[in-house]
Amino acid sequence: MASQKSESFSINTIIGPGTSVSGDVESGGFTRVDGNVQGNVKAKGRVVIGERARMKSNISGTSITVGGVVFGNVLASERLIVLATGLVMGDIITRRIQAEEGCLIHGRVIVCQSEEVWNRAISEYRDVTGLRESLGIHSSVPGYVRHG
Repeated sequence: MASQKSESFSINTIIGPGTSVSGDVESGGFTRVDGNVQGNVKAKGRVVIGERARMKSNISGTSITVGGVVFGNVLASERLIVLATGLVMGDIITRRIQAEEGCLIHGRVIVCQSEEVWNRAISEYRDVTGLRESLGIHSSVPGYVRHG
């Protein structure tokens, strides 16, 4: 059991400062991004987006912390933290959210209190995303919320 606990804190994937990735990234665990990514990021664990990170990505993970700039949707199955330096230009679906004073969120924010609501929100998101992709329509950002 001790090995499972230590695995959850080890970083599996690092995209460091000065590094640019063009394409999708899939990670089996904890992922940290301090560089530039243009492509979706899908992690089975935590995702940390550093202050200098610039992303044109849809991001999914268990617990996501945003300190940099994200142009895309964020799906956090446990929780999302947007730091004061964070900017999210896209929709958010999560179970819990913490937004520090000074952060910027431009999009819909859906906070799911139960497993049923989470599953329904994810299903609707995938349906809409699939429809937009099949029609060649890029995701629009419908809402605007400013903290601070």
